[in-house]
Amino acid sequence: MESIIKHLMEITGHRDHDLLNISVISALSELTQAARARVLDILHVGDKVLVKAQITVDHGKVAPNEEHLVHLVPELPIEQFPQLLKGLSQQDNVIEQLDEQGIRTVWLPIWINEKVNVCLEIYNPGVYSENTKEVMSGILVVYRNFQNLLDYSERDSLTGLLNRKTFDDNFSKILRTSVQKQLSDEIDQPDVERRNSDKEKQHWLAVLDIDHFKRVNDTFGHLYGDEVLILVANLMRTSFRPSDKLFRFGGEEFVILLRSTSKDDARMIFERFRENVARYPFPQVGTVTISIGFAHIDPFEPAVGIIGRADQALYFAKSNGRNRVCHYEDLVQSGDLHIEQSHDSVEFF
Repeated sequence: MESIIKHLMEITGHRDHDLLNISVISALSELTQAARARVLDILHVGDKVLVKAQITVDHGKVAPNEEHLVHLVPELPIEQFPQLLKGLSQQDNVIEQLDEQGIRTVWLPIWINEKVNVCLEIYNPGVYSENTKEVMSGILVVYRNFQNLLDYSERDSLTGLLNRKTFDDNFSKILRTSVQKQLSDEIDQPDVERRNSDKEKQHWLAVLDIDHFKRVNDTFGHLYGDEVLILVANLMRTSFRPSDKLFRFGGEEFVILLRSTSKDDARMIFERFRENVARYPFPQVGTVTISIGFAHIDPFEPAVGIIGRADQALYFAKSNGRNRVCHYEDLVQSGDLHIEQSHDSVEFF
């Protein structure tokens, strides 16, 4: 009983998804004496459903969960988990599979509004009693309620994207883990090929703005303006990878944190999204376009400076024709953006 109370105290004390997930999967691993337990993300990308392991508890110990390691975990089609797919289609609360070796796997989908974004997996559990099952059920109820509370506090109420407050937390975490990874790589002295690969694949921050959005509100009314915001958010979800983070900053401004890709690939991804928006037939409004400015995330730079550079690239795009993607570093290199360095190290544009 003391152990159960301790786990419940941990679960109800967190205000962070990762810590909440670690607490609940550790509690279930201990209760079931499982060989392995995992928190699985169920990702909906267009018509595809993907499964990605987020946190793993192996024989009672939490596996490393550094940001740069988590994003290397592959996203697998749910078709590779036929029993899980079948159970989700039937909206089961508990899904079990017994393989040819007699090893049992139990999946516990977390249903929120008839949709599953998180599923808990227990591999090779010990034999547990009805009393243990009731305790597990109670833990899942508490977990689901706290997931709801966290989602409500982290998401924009209109579009369902992550909000400004959540951006601050996510961006700080990316900068912190990127610094740790870079310092660790320097100590480990990785080979040249890996160093070059890591240098090519970086994180990027983009700020995007809907062109002439005030005109949409003035001409068609705020209800149609809100619909444009919702549809742009939906297009963002289908245009970017599950590992990328999408935020609404407020009004018609959005921010994207693009993970681990080269500059050319980042530009291609942003251009593809811009084209998707320009081609989309918005009801009543017709054609809507967006402008995007993006910049490289240097983990050793202050966050406000990185955001400011993406903002400057966006401002250039808005001032030079709109409906375009501009990269800050390219604009500086080409001479389109001029920077003067003052004596107090502040950049002037």
